Amino acid sequence: MRSIIISLLVLILCEIAFAQQVPDSAFRPTALSPAFPPELGPIVMIDQAHNNFHTADGRYLPFANLLRIDGYRVLASGCAFNRDSLRRGAILVIANALNERNREDWSLPTPSAFTPEEITAVKGWVEEGGSLLLIADHMPFPGCAEDLAREFGFTLSNGFAAKADSPGGNDYFRRADGTLADHPITNGKSKQERIDSVVSFTGEAFTGDSSVTGLMIFGQGMASYMPQVAWQFNDSTPKVDITGWYQAAVREFGKGRVAMVGEAAMFTAQLAGPERRQVGMNQAEAAQNSQFLLNMIHWLSRIL
Repeated sequence: MRSIIISLLVLILCEIAFAQQVPDSAFRPTALSPAFPPELGPIVMIDQAHNNFHTADGRYLPFANLLRIDGYRVLASGCAFNRDSLRRGAILVIANALNERNREDWSLPTPSAFTPEEITAVKGWVEEGGSLLLIADHMPFPGCAEDLAREFGFTLSNGFAAKADSPGGNDYFRRADGTLADHPITNGKSKQERIDSVVSFTGEAFTGDSSVTGLMIFGQGMASYMPQVAWQFNDSTPKVDITGWYQAAVREFGKGRVAMVGEAAMFTAQLAGPERRQVGMNQAEAAQNSQFLLNMIHWLSRIL
């Protein structure tokens, strides 16, 4: 019981810290060898039309800056998804979209952030050759994205992925223990781009159908906690064993490609809480996260 109480206190402290996330303006991302000359790469659209917790000019500014350094043209997309708005770019990034009901209230229910018409438009755009990076962090974000994710064969868990016996802290995925899979994304185009470990910062777990290839795979001793209200846990909070589930996975879909990621902070650089704790690509343990992101974008661009 004492360990449970301590673990719950850790998660409460995480709630306080993550409620004060700001981008790390001192973080300077680098690309080992830019994929394209400046502003000549494919257009990447970062969604900010769906109450997104992470946007190109907000908490995902380091994400956007890294892609720009790699030569991509990054646009903030403030439009609803339709055939015309989607044809402006080659890659669509959706990070932590929310239904209006959950914009300030992170409790159940968590309705879809997207209309049925938008979901149909995104699915058709990918089938015709577009590439989608869908990022949905811990609850309530998976609930708001699950209808869209389901169209591509992913089943999201609207909870918190954490250690089954002691929630809280970072999660580590390593090639050496099989939790980071061998794939063109983890291998890169050269030895310098090879990824051996990545770090995530809580998030969700999900599964996929037979067309899905897992990249970040949860090992034993991990669970998805399913609270009624985000960050509010007690002894009766349901939890599900997530051994073998994914936190990142990819698939081909028609002429297009899809990457699903269950954690957002790993692809940005933030300062959290009053002590301005580093969270994301700026953390020393996450030194390979930025290259992992670039490799994933290269795969979505079909240059990998």
